Amino acid sequence: MLTLLIGTKNQGKVDEIRALLTDIDVELISLTDINVDLDVEEIGKTYAENAALKAKAYAQASGMITLADDSGLEVDALDGAPGLYSARYSSRPNATDADRRGYLLENLAEYPRPWGARFICVVALATPEGEPHFYEGICPGEIIPEERGQFGFGYDPIFLVEKSEQTMAELPMEEKNKISHRARAVIGARDSILELFV
Repeated sequence: MLTLLIGTKNQGKVDEIRALLTDIDVELISLTDINVDLDVEEIGKTYAENAALKAKAYAQASGMITLADDSGLEVDALDGAPGLYSARYSSRPNATDADRRGYLLENLAEYPRPWGARFICVVALATPEGEPHFYEGICPGEIIPEERGQFGFGYDPIFLVEKSEQTMAELPMEEKNKISHRARAVIGARDSILELFV
């Protein structure tokens, strides 16, 4: 069977992407499934640049077609922060997702609600030899001050989806994969993935 490498060690991302691509006849493997011990420094100035850095590096290291993404949460009141630094947004080293959510809420406390926000994801699809192709997905919503829901990861428990009464963490995978930023980006890449394996 043909193989597509999902260029992340984040199991939550892997599970989402696998669920989105279950109907294509390609084996989906992650970095933890193969012996590629490579940390790619995210030094890009955009989501696309960071996604490309990861997709190209993992494709070249593995010799496989690779899908990688970069995503972030942008909050209007904080002028788009945490943005590119969403996964590293904290005042303490070795912070957990819960630490980052708490830090975000601390920084928002002085601003009036609603706290408009959006999740953004850019997917890069790269072959070992070529330049990557890009696909973007956006999911608008707002930040709420209390955590709700048992699903998802990252900022999902405090992100209320636009035109919904539910946070991203209250949505089962099937529902999340209809509207999330990552779902929209991965679905955008689906036809290109199929073309690469023809």
